[in-house]
Amino acid sequence: MEQQPGDNSNQYYRFFPVFVTSLILVAIGLVGLGALFIFTVPTLGPRWLLFFLVTFLFSGIALPVVYYLHKRFPSTPRVTPVILVREALWFGVYVDLILWLQLGKVLNSALAIFIAVGLILIEFLIRMRERSRFSPDKTTHD
Repeated sequence: MEQQPGDNSNQYYRFFPVFVTSLILVAIGLVGLGALFIFTVPTLGPRWLLFFLVTFLFSGIALPVVYYLHKRFPSTPRVTPVILVREALWFGVYVDLILWLQLGKVLNSALAIFIAVGLILIEFLIRMRERSRFSPDKTTHD
């Protein structure tokens, strides 16, 4: 049975994989950060693990938000799960950069805004490149 453009009966099943992926990322991030804070000392190895686990945690938190934003404001061509995960990962990378700069005591609000604008611009350019790819129409030749 094909789904019609206005039919929202299968909407739960399209969100379910995003939700499960988000829960897995958040669980790995939270459990890992909890273990990291309890069982390690702040040396170089655990610091890199901190950045890795923060990426997992905040990418998992951002994934349903990114899904909702693309559902609310659809684009052409439609987003794929790869695009959703990539945009959620951009948010995780942004939080990592902010955390890294804060640990070095060089973060200020202008730098945070500049980094956010830069990451948004990179994603915009990637999406523009994807949109401009040549895809011939699927027509039959006579």
